[in-house]
Amino acid sequence: MDAAPAEPAQPVWRQRAVERSTRAAKLRAEQRIERFLNAAQELMTEKGTTDFTVQEVVERSKQSLRSFYQHFDGKQELLLALFEDALSRSAAEIRKVTAAEKKPLERLRSAVELLYKQSQPRPNQQSPLFTDFARQLLATHPDQVAGAHVPLLDLFTELVEQAVESGDAHAAKPRRAASLVMQTAMLTAQTPGVPTGSHATPVTVDEVWEFCRGGITGGS
Repeated sequence: MDAAPAEPAQPVWRQRAVERSTRAAKLRAEQRIERFLNAAQELMTEKGTTDFTVQEVVERSKQSLRSFYQHFDGKQELLLALFEDALSRSAAEIRKVTAAEKKPLERLRSAVELLYKQSQPRPNQQSPLFTDFARQLLATHPDQVAGAHVPLLDLFTELVEQAVESGDAHAAKPRRAASLVMQTAMLTAQTPGVPTGSHATPVTVDEVWEFCRGGITGGS
C-alpha cells in the first residue's frame, strides 16, 4: 500500500498569524481571570469572610457567569487560586529577603522570622482566606493544601540543604526537616501562646527560631 502523501507545511505567515491569535486569546483569558480574582478579593475584604456568592463575584468583575465557569469549576477553585497566589507571593518575598544574607543558617533564620511574622494574626484585620477557607480545605482536601504550599516548601528545602552543605546543619531528609520548620513557624504564630496560670504567654519569634535551630543543628 502506498504511503499517504505528506501534508504540505504551513506558510510562515500563517504560522505567525496563528501564534499571534493564540497569544492574544491567552492574554484575554489571563485578564478575565485576574478580574475575577480581584473581585473576590475585594468582596472578602469588605465582608471579612469568604461568605460570598459566585454571582456577586461575576457582578463585581463586570463579566458573565458563562465566562466564570470557563475558567473555574466553582467558588472553591476560585478561593484555592487566591490561596495559592498568596502563598506564592509569600515565598517570593521570603526568597528576596533571604538572598541578602551571606551565611546559609542566617538565610534560614531570616526565612523563619519572616514566615512567622507573615502568619501572625493582624489586629483589626481579618484574613478569611487563611482563618476560614484554609482550615476547611485542610479538613476536606488536604492534598490541595499541601499543593498550595509547594512554593514555600521548595524554598525552605533549598535553605535547609544549603545549611547542610555548609556543615551548619544536619538533616538526613532535608525536605521533611524543612516542612517541620515551616509548620512550626506558621502554626506557632497563629496560637495564643503557652498557658501560664489563667493567661497565655506569647511565643516570640526568637524562641521559634531557637527551637528550629536546635532541631537541625543538634543544639550546637
